[in-house]
Amino acid sequence: MTATSTMTAQTKGISAVGLRKAYGEKVVLDGVDLEVPEATIFSLLGPNGAGKTTTVQILSTLIAADGGQAQVAGHVVDRNPDAVRAEIGVTGQFAAVDGLLTAEENMLLISDLLHLPRQEGRRRTAELLERFELTKAANKPASTFSGGMRRKLDLAMTLVGKPSIIFLDEPTTGLDPRSRRNLWQITRDLVTDDGTTIFLTTQYLEEADVLADRIAVLDGGKIVAEGTADELKRRVPGGHIRLQFTDAHRLDAAARALGQPMRDDEALTLQIPSDGSIPALRAVLDRLEDAAVEAEALTVHTPDLDDVFLALTGSSIPGQARVTEPAR
Repeated sequence: MTATSTMTAQTKGISAVGLRKAYGEKVVLDGVDLEVPEATIFSLLGPNGAGKTTTVQILSTLIAADGGQAQVAGHVVDRNPDAVRAEIGVTGQFAAVDGLLTAEENMLLISDLLHLPRQEGRRRTAELLERFELTKAANKPASTFSGGMRRKLDLAMTLVGKPSIIFLDEPTTGLDPRSRRNLWQITRDLVTDDGTTIFLTTQYLEEADVLADRIAVLDGGKIVAEGTADELKRRVPGGHIRLQFTDAHRLDAAARALGQPMRDDEALTLQIPSDGSIPALRAVLDRLEDAAVEAEALTVHTPDLDDVFLALTGSSIPGQARVTEPAR
C-alpha cells in the first residue's frame, strides 16, 4: 500500500486517508478519507456496489488497498496487520456459527482459536452467554436457533477476544423488527458499557439514524457527505414548519406576518420552508408573537435519511430492500 498522505497522529479508533481499490478497470474506492473516534458508532451507507464491504475488508486486513493508508486501533493496517487483528472483531451479513455445535461449544471453539487459557475461555464463555441471554440455550445446537439468536451468538463469539473495535457489516439483514431492535440495544451497550468502537454498514436507513453518532455516504467510490443524521437531513430541501390555526382571521394575520407562506384555507394551516433548526423555529415564533397571533398547533417536518440518500446518490435503499455487494 502506498500512502497518499502521511498519517502522523495515532488514533485508537479508525482513520483512513486516500484509500483506493480497483478490480481491473472497475474502481471501487477512489480516495476515501475516514475518521472514526474511539467509543463511537460510525455508519457507512451506500448503494449496491458502492464499496462498503470493500472498505470493511481493507480496514479489517482481509484485503490490501491499492493506495492510501489506514490506521485501526493505533496500528497502521498494512505495516502491522497482526496487531490490528488482535484489536478487532468482524461480524458479517451471515452468522458465522457452526450449526452442529452448541452455543457453548461455538464460544469455546473461538476461545481455543484465540489461545485463551482453558479456565479463562470458560469464564468468558459463561459471561457472554449470560450477557446475551443465551444461557438457557447454551447446550442446544445452533442449528435450532432463530435468526435473532444466531445473530446474538455470532456477536457474542466476536466478543470472546475483547476487541476494542468491531466491524458490523449489515448485521441485521434478514432479522425481524424485534430481533433487530434487540441487536441495536446490544450495540449501544457495547459502546456505553465497554467503550467499544463500532464501524457499521447497513441497508436499513432507520438503523443508521437510530444508532450512529456519525454517518458517511459512499457513492461512486467517494465519500459524498458526512455528518450526524440531523446534519445530513438539513442538507436536503423539503423541510418545513406547519402551523395550524383555529379560524380564518388568525390564519390571515399569521400569513401576513410570515410573508404569505404556502397556505391551506380548508385545513387552516400554513407551511413555512425551514431546516428544522431551533433558530429557524424561534424566528417563526417571534414573528407570530410580534403580530399577536397564536397558533393552535405546530409541527416540524424534516427530510429523513431516505430523502438524504436519494438526493446525494440518486438511489434509494428502503429498509425492505436487500442491498449487498458481490463477495470479493
